[in-house]
Amino acid sequence: MSATTTLIGNTTSDIDLRFTQGGRPVGNVTIAVSDRKYDKARNEWVDGDVWFARCTLWGELAEHAAASIRKGTRVIAQGRISQRDFEDREGVKRTAVEVTLEDIGASMRYATATVTRAASSGRQQTGQQAEWDSRQPGDSEAWSTPTSGEGSYGDDTPF
Repeated sequence: MSATTTLIGNTTSDIDLRFTQGGRPVGNVTIAVSDRKYDKARNEWVDGDVWFARCTLWGELAEHAAASIRKGTRVIAQGRISQRDFEDREGVKRTAVEVTLEDIGASMRYATATVTRAASSGRQQTGQQAEWDSRQPGDSEAWSTPTSGEGSYGDDTPF
């Protein structure tokens, strides 16, 4: 059984990108997650306890994230938490909690980013998708261009 979670924290290293024997990309990274609270008595912000979330990424997500996210990047990640029991080399039973990420991106709270659409591998584009991909910034679109004069809606709702 697994539960979905959202993590907001900083990566503790670059994403370690590897490939399975079958050639499938897999990435591993740890995200340091901590609460920040305002301490009224000290009149300052203080960091709470830190949880180091071990995360795994698969496929194109792993490749894209490894090319984009570096050590110390503040990220927002969403995935499934799972727990597994194992026995270490000394025979001691242990439990590991891991997050299999379904999405990850840089937080825009303290940084900026330029997004570049990655080339699709193995998926065919629809005609509509190809049209969207070929548009350049500033191209006129009915929904993004304000209207004025004849044909404008003024303060009325256009629906």
